[in-house]
Amino acid sequence: MIESRWAALRQPCQQGEAAVLVLLPVPVYIRPALKDAGITGKVGWHTFRHSFATILKSHGEDVKTVQELLRHANSSVTLNLYAQAVTDIKRNAQSKVARLVFGKKAEEEK
Repeated sequence: MIESRWAALRQPCQQGEAAVLVLLPVPVYIRPALKDAGITGKVGWHTFRHSFATILKSHGEDVKTVQELLRHANSSVTLNLYAQAVTDIKRNAQSKVARLVFGKKAEEEK
């Protein structure tokens, strides 16, 4: 049921023209799918862009790649507005600092 709501419509085209995909409207298809999935927060097209950037960064993609995929003019927009730090990544970063400052003993005390 949810999968059918996420489908895209293929617009008819003349011979020799490229096919155009039109994404279905947020209120008609995406919001009901989110409701079915139990997601109640506000979701729009930029939610998907933020999620895309965050997922790419959390899986180790470099900033330049994410910037280009999102078609941002510069990487500061990508880092400051789109790619959010994921909790596990934050925890790992803090652990690295703790190991540098306190040595291996800090890890053993946990």
